[in-house]
Amino acid sequence: MEITVRGAVAGDIRVLVDFNLRMAEETEGKSLDGETLAAGVEAVVVGTESEGVPTGRYLVAEVDGRVVGALMHTWEWSDWRNGVVWWLQSVFVEPEFRRRGVFRLLYETLRSQARNDERVVGLRLYVEGDNRGAQATYARLGMSSSGYTVMEELFTESAERG
Repeated sequence: MEITVRGAVAGDIRVLVDFNLRMAEETEGKSLDGETLAAGVEAVVVGTESEGVPTGRYLVAEVDGRVVGALMHTWEWSDWRNGVVWWLQSVFVEPEFRRRGVFRLLYETLRSQARNDERVVGLRLYVEGDNRGAQATYARLGMSSSGYTVMEELFTESAERG
């Protein structure tokens, strides 16, 4: 099986929305709003910036012309390290292609790009605390627990916005 990795294009938006809907349901039991999600994916793929802030970038993995996996990354400035950390997000691989090297190639491609960019000081991601399979995969690729707990207040899910 030959796997190729490339940057996402507008023609990938539909499959990326589908991947995100399925991933949210599978990993967190959440049903995302499809319209909001589609707008968010489109903003990343077409390169829309929000008040000068870039949204991110998707990589997709293909087998025989079919997109079978994807990941998105965003940027975070680290004053402690005087550089940029790339955050992996929206990781999804079609179930029948899992454990066949799809995510490994996506990750290795992104890691290579990061290592070749002198501004990038590392890679991070967050993973559900009980998703032991994903945690094991990330560890095999060289990632380790940061010791931090992610906390959040999401205004889009709060009645107190504004």
